[in-house]
Amino acid sequence: MFSERLRALRTGQHLTLEGLADGLNKMFPTDESHKNTSPQIGNWERGVRTPSYVEVQKLAQFFDVTMDYITGLSDNTSYDLGKLFISDKNLKFNGQDISSADRYEIYQLISGYLHGKENRGTSNTLNGMQEQLDLNISDD
Repeated sequence: MFSERLRALRTGQHLTLEGLADGLNKMFPTDESHKNTSPQIGNWERGVRTPSYVEVQKLAQFFDVTMDYITGLSDNTSYDLGKLFISDKNLKFNGQDISSADRYEIYQLISGYLHGKENRGTSNTLNGMQEQLDLNISDD
């Protein structure tokens, strides 16, 4: 299961074996004799070799998944956005960093949207018509 998950995570991010090795070496600097290599990762993906606990931990951090997920012990890949927004993780949207002030604003927007959705029921329609959101934006 680990080898399939690793390959899926790597190819899902359009990384080559070399790209993943480089990414790991940049994220987790070490001496030359302990650097990750593309043949090493290829052996993990083919099931020829099994990575150490530390290497699995590095891979999980690199791909931002749990160790349980990458090793096949769990299929849960969902995140609680509320916890994510208050975490110390660096968040990006389309490659752009999200500041702490923006994180708070986005959190409030999502919270307000979900609270409003609960109050109006689960349907997003009103008398069979799509609801409109008036943002009071003028063409000035």
